[in-house]
Amino acid sequence: MGRTLENKQQIVEEIKSLLIESEMALVLDYKGLTIKEMSDLRARLHKNHGICKVTKNSLMRRAIDGEKKWADLNTLLTGTNAFILIKEDVGGAVKAIQSFQKEINKSETKGALFEGKLLSDLEIKEIASLPTKEVLMAKIAGALNSVTSKVAISINEVPSGLARSLKQHSESSES
Repeated sequence: MGRTLENKQQIVEEIKSLLIESEMALVLDYKGLTIKEMSDLRARLHKNHGICKVTKNSLMRRAIDGEKKWADLNTLLTGTNAFILIKEDVGGAVKAIQSFQKEINKSETKGALFEGKLLSDLEIKEIASLPTKEVLMAKIAGALNSVTSKVAISINEVPSGLARSLKQHSESSES
């Protein structure tokens, strides 16, 4: 029994709302994956603010229709697709997908769309090689802490330097 028109419209609306929140869409060929493997992929993505959505290409076409940001996704809509929609940690989610693909060796990436641009396989791999959001935040915090420490030492050095100069001057005046 097929889906009703109302049910299809609900799916399209759900995909549209997910796309609005997403920074990146990645398309996987999921042919041959078991339910257990798909559940594993979804669990990995959940940790990295990603969602795996399996739907018909025609429903995805309707969801991206009129959306300039996602228009180039049309070129990837052939065959059996799982759509990975990533909200925040793009690098972490892509790493999770690539790790999953290495372990099961059944799925391949058809392509990805990031900020309205189709990405090559090399660009997708480069995104995966980026440090995670948490690592970047830690590096920024460390850099800021270093700067504030240097500023504090410099500010503290002004009165100390002045005091040394005055002491030297007073000692030279006494002699």
